[in-house]
Formats: sequence, C-alpha cells, structure tokens
Amino acid sequence: MNKLKVTTFLIAFFFSATAAAQDAKTILFFGDSITAGYGIDEEDAFPARIQAKIDSLNMNYRVVNAGLSGETSAGGLRRVDWILQQHVDIFVLELGGNDGLRGINPESTKENLAGIMDKVIENYPDAVIVLTGMEAPPNMGSDYTERFRQIYAELNNQYDVTFMPFILERVAGDPDLNLADGIHPTEEGHKIVANHLWDYLKPLL
Repeated sequence: MNKLKVTTFLIAFFFSATAAAQDAKTILFFGDSITAGYGIDEEDAFPARIQAKIDSLNMNYRVVNAGLSGETSAGGLRRVDWILQQHVDIFVLELGGNDGLRGINPESTKENLAGIMDKVIENYPDAVIVLTGMEAPPNMGSDYTERFRQIYAELNNQYDVTFMPFILERVAGDPDLNLADGIHPTEEGHKIVANHLWDYLKPLL
C-alpha cells in the first residue's frame, strides 16, 4: 500500500472513529466519593468497570464519571446544571451518603435529590434515570436511619426511574471489601458494586 493510500486510510479511520464516538450514547454517573472511587485508582471504580462491561459487548455507550468526594445532595443540586451541559442518555444518581453521615434532615436530602432529577428531566426528557439508594449509619438512631431509607423508596414512587435500593449491597459492613475507614469500597468491593448495578443497567442499554 503506497503512502497516499495509507494516509487516506488513516484519515478515513480517524473520522470514522470520531463519528462513532460522537454517536455514542452517554451514561453519566453523578455521585460522591463512592462513584469517584475514593482511595483506589479511578479505572478500578465501578463506573469504569461498567464501561469495561459495555466495551466487551461492543455496545456504543460512553461512561462519564462525575463523582466528587465529599459531595452532599445540596452540593449535587448546585453542580448539576454544569454537568448537564453535555448530553445525557442515562443518568445514574448516587448521592446522599454524606448527608447521612452528617445527620442532615432526610426531608432536605429528598428535596435536593428530587431537584436534581427534575433538572435532568427538564434538560433531557428522554433520558433514563437510575436512582441508587443509600443507608445512614446506625449511630444516627433507628428513627433517622429508617426515615433516611424511606426517602429513596418515595422518590422511586414519585419518579419514573430504575431503582437500586442500596448501592453498597453485599459490600457495606464487610471489612474485606472496604478500606480501613469502613466506608469506601476496595477494588474488590467496587467489582461487586459494578456487577450488582449491571443487573439494573443492562436492560436499559
């Protein structure tokens, strides 16, 4: 193959790959340190593992990790407008954990999460929202933890979403699957989170 043909081929390949990337649908993970992959490499966090599963099946989806360590539901509500400047096809909402750790009124958390979903719907009415629940730590008292748990179920009933009741199911409380802080998953913990979340995401793709 002569140089002209090679150059023509490479240019055509580049534009084909660029077009494919532009045509890819976007799955945006909007969350806190759990989504961001606190304490581990980002490529080992569960959003990246979801991308690996998608790539292995040759699906045309692009994962965006918009996790921010320390983020509360109020912070997420302030930040979401900027995040939604890019098109979103599937919006995975993982927030509330820091609210629970700080003892924030669950009604405020519910209002903020609803506000985030309202903005997604307003900007991208065809987008699918995946809401992941969180548990408050037991030291907050049974009344608080129960009410905190209920707000996610209530949001699920209020909005047309795909609902994963607890993002850390099968991971929380297991010292072998969490870092020394007892809160953030290890690489193996993220693998379990990704596998569990995949059960909810795959039917949407």
